[in-house]
Amino acid sequence: MSVSLHPIQPKSIAEQVFEQLRDLIFRGYFKPGEKLPPERELAASLSVSRPTIKTAITKLVNKGLVEQRQGQGSFVRSQQSQYMDNPLREVMDSEEVDLDDLLEVRSGMEVNAVRLAAERATPQDIRILDSCVQDMLSKVDQGLVGADEDVAFHMAIAYATKNPAQIFLMKHFYDLLFYGIRESRFHLYESGNLQRMGDQHAAILERIRAHDPDGAEEAMLRHIHFVQDFCHSRGL
Repeated sequence: MSVSLHPIQPKSIAEQVFEQLRDLIFRGYFKPGEKLPPERELAASLSVSRPTIKTAITKLVNKGLVEQRQGQGSFVRSQQSQYMDNPLREVMDSEEVDLDDLLEVRSGMEVNAVRLAAERATPQDIRILDSCVQDMLSKVDQGLVGADEDVAFHMAIAYATKNPAQIFLMKHFYDLLFYGIRESRFHLYESGNLQRMGDQHAAILERIRAHDPDGAEEAMLRHIHFVQDFCHSRGL
């Protein structure tokens, strides 16, 4: 049988720049609404040409992660706007999928992820997670929901696993993750439970910081079960 094979093409420099910037957005380095550094600055930092930066940013725009404002620059889009433009919205807008379905999936993915993160997290990973928790608590203190910061925390756990497959799955689960977190936090906000959520995230972080896989797993399960029980009690 004749098989048609094609030469393997190495990743272009622009593709590598795109992936690096995308990961910085996913990890919360560049936050929703924040302006990206100027193209000249990015080009100098990454040792690439400005046309390469333009190509990478165009791809970020096409993926719905960044928007360009004439005369102002490139800005990270909110997860809300990303979700609204994503085909996965149809999955969550259907009556066939609810928050409990999402939480069941998250339980499987994130319990495994938090164990690996507790084993493998670097000091930099822990600093990122700590920043996410502090930003989340700050938003709650301001009377805000803090969904963006919550998502960034869970994405940071995925990156801390150092497992490319886990990171890949979480990237592609990103929109559904944001939808579920946004919806549950909105209802938790109305019931005055967001401070408890902040305490639960802090507990997860402390077990990761202590490199305690069993403790991290228990903390993550308590967190997810708390949200599940709350959603069940509200018929969500």
